[in-house]
Amino acid sequence: MEHVGELGVLLNSNGGVLMQQGLVIKSTGSSYLVYFEDSSSKECHIKGNFRIRGIRSTNPVSVGDYVTVETLPDGTNWITDIAERKNYIIRRSTNLSKESHILAANLDQVALIVTLHHPETSTTFIDRFLATCEAYRVPAILIFNKIDLLSDEEQTELADLRALYESIGYPTYAICAKNLEEDIKTIFADKVTLLAGNSGVGKSTFLNAIFGREMTRTGQISDAHHKGMHTTTFSEMYRLPATHHPSWIIDTPGIKGFGAVQMEKEEISHYFREIFRIGRDCRYSNCLHTGEPGCAVHDAVVDGRIAMSRYESYISLLGDCDETKYR
Repeated sequence: MEHVGELGVLLNSNGGVLMQQGLVIKSTGSSYLVYFEDSSSKECHIKGNFRIRGIRSTNPVSVGDYVTVETLPDGTNWITDIAERKNYIIRRSTNLSKESHILAANLDQVALIVTLHHPETSTTFIDRFLATCEAYRVPAILIFNKIDLLSDEEQTELADLRALYESIGYPTYAICAKNLEEDIKTIFADKVTLLAGNSGVGKSTFLNAIFGREMTRTGQISDAHHKGMHTTTFSEMYRLPATHHPSWIIDTPGIKGFGAVQMEKEEISHYFREIFRIGRDCRYSNCLHTGEPGCAVHDAVVDGRIAMSRYESYISLLGDCDETKYR
């Protein structure tokens, strides 16, 4: 495949083998649903050699990939090639035999849904996720959900948190997914968007509201730990109707955490915009901002130009480089 995003028939050989270019719109772990130019889709499998090509992830093919599919005379469909990705979002895998799991590929943006409470999304999780987006060059927006459940004091807390992230350069939105305002849908027009967040933040309710019908099952919050219950098992792409350019939203399983994947200690500060900007004034060019003399970042944390929560998230991600466990 020569170009990312190209769909169509490549070859219909005399041997009865049909080769097509398609878009992976669902992954179940053992098979993939691939969408084609004529709006048809086929269940496909990958050949064993995909798993031993040195691809250090649990899923060599991911949702959002453009692939070549071979349909054999017996009706089976096999993914034989993957187009070069323009980007992807990756997380550390819980499978200890692999380094990572690719959430989705070829993205225009990531929308992270978070909740101040019911359940609480930690700023550490938000910052780790944003750092991953920075590392893989995917624009990110923050959507604060369930604002109808917040007290007056919590509304003030929300306003402060939005002001923090907007000052760094991340667009934020405050919504109630159960009563979604129509204009929120415009941020997804003509884009491929990855929808992410902890379990229980209302991703499924939000997705159902965007499409105006039941797209995914919604779950309950666990009373015992105020955590979300998983309702999405596998990643899946949904195409938005009535848009001039193909627009897709990718729903993912609830994510518990993000670790440093394929990141070096010296580059982690690059993924915190304000730390990177202010860090250029440090005395030493290789300053890690952990107590070195002449550290401009330390001074900025002390005088409030860098939020303590952001600095603590940076330090925790820096610590991942010394750890082998999944965070």
